[in-house]
Amino acid sequence: MQRHRKYLVITIWISTIAFIGAGFVGWGQYDYGNKAGAVAKVGKITITQEELQKSYTNLFNRYNQMFQGKLDEKQAKELGLQRQALKNLVDQTLILNLAASYQLQISDAELFDLIKTQKDFTQNGQFDKQQYTAVLKKNHLSIKEYETSMRRELLIQKTLYLFAPKVSPFEGTSITSAMGVADKIDYKILTPDMLTVSSDEASLKEYWDKNKNNYKKAASYNLSVVHQPLLSTNPNEADINAYYQSNMHSFTSTDGKLLALAQARSQVIAALNDEATQKEALRRYIDFKKGSLASSVNIEKMNLSSDSKTFSPELLKEITALNDQKPFLKPRKVNNEYVIIKLEKLNPSMSKTYEEAKAEANIGYTYEMKKAKLQELAQNSFKTFHGTVSNFITRKESTKLAGLSDQESSEFVNKLFASKQKQGFSTLQSGNVILYNVLEQKLLQDTTVADDNTVMKLKGNLLNQKLLKMLESKYPIEIYAEGI
Repeated sequence: MQRHRKYLVITIWISTIAFIGAGFVGWGQYDYGNKAGAVAKVGKITITQEELQKSYTNLFNRYNQMFQGKLDEKQAKELGLQRQALKNLVDQTLILNLAASYQLQISDAELFDLIKTQKDFTQNGQFDKQQYTAVLKKNHLSIKEYETSMRRELLIQKTLYLFAPKVSPFEGTSITSAMGVADKIDYKILTPDMLTVSSDEASLKEYWDKNKNNYKKAASYNLSVVHQPLLSTNPNEADINAYYQSNMHSFTSTDGKLLALAQARSQVIAALNDEATQKEALRRYIDFKKGSLASSVNIEKMNLSSDSKTFSPELLKEITALNDQKPFLKPRKVNNEYVIIKLEKLNPSMSKTYEEAKAEANIGYTYEMKKAKLQELAQNSFKTFHGTVSNFITRKESTKLAGLSDQESSEFVNKLFASKQKQGFSTLQSGNVILYNVLEQKLLQDTTVADDNTVMKLKGNLLNQKLLKMLESKYPIEIYAEGI
């Protein structure tokens, strides 16, 4: 752990930034049976709906970058991101079960050693508790939630380091030779847009019948909503100064520097007004729960679907978690006011009829047919095609192939050098298929093309795959979520 600490910190912090910065992405409603919101259980550890949501959100955001911000929910479903997100969690939970069997834990000191090194939590090069709290609050995270996530990540890394491989001289030499090969290839890109597919009623209905669980009406919620408009308190100078002194770390410029009171004055007054509004909203919340709300206060009736855009995704997530035992939601800020929400009735998600789902099913059917035809076209043409001839490419260098994005180029090159075939085709995560023919190979003069870290990473990946296979046979995996 100590020897690889600098790499561990980078790995964990990148994953945490993704967790903090990710926007909420929803995928509809699923049946969780009688497992109280659990989507799966691995060994003795339960995977919650919330954990799956976070895993899916992070995965969606990474793919959305590959699609240059154009990925939508239908495409995500076609790519199987829901299943992949759950698989990622299952793999992590297998490792956590192993950690529990070894009685491994993350101490407060280990956790703090990581947290205090993060620049976002420092002032003048030193860890600052107020800055730490402010950053988490800004990203809608509690300290407990953030630190629980960090402990989990650290524990997984700590467990895997028990199996950290050592590289023998022979392995280093072998992989250096393999990494030192450059290929010149002839390649051609096949895309689903090249194909046309027509659907007949019988085939479309057969497809829908097999996949009907994927086409559901969104759940909806009958709500009672009480609004608390923004109050104007006209605070005096003493109140303004006292609030600023207690919360000065919340008032910063765009470059992160603290603002003087004169510069932050309007923000301080706005914060005091917001604080007063929130207190009044809490009073209304208590009255609302007791049934003693003043008759002058209007109660808005609203029907909200689980895919509604009326509220923010974060607030919608909280609303969908309400139930008969806990129907009230404490005041939440929406724009410049606070709202108090009560669930009156839940209308569960239901499967759509064929006619209701026909348009959506046709999209899925078309995608599946194009994918199958694209594979058939690739199989029939990879030995005879003529396309674009590349320069010499290597696994290590960042190669940009014409017609492919950076992400697709990297993915294809990795698959190319992992293949033993001179001719063949590779299917990319984007759905595109690349035909290739290796025309020429040469050995590079650079004998340092594969360093110890590269070799260790390759060997470590293979060992981790074998470890997960072993753990799958050791710890039972139960999946409760339907439709994933």
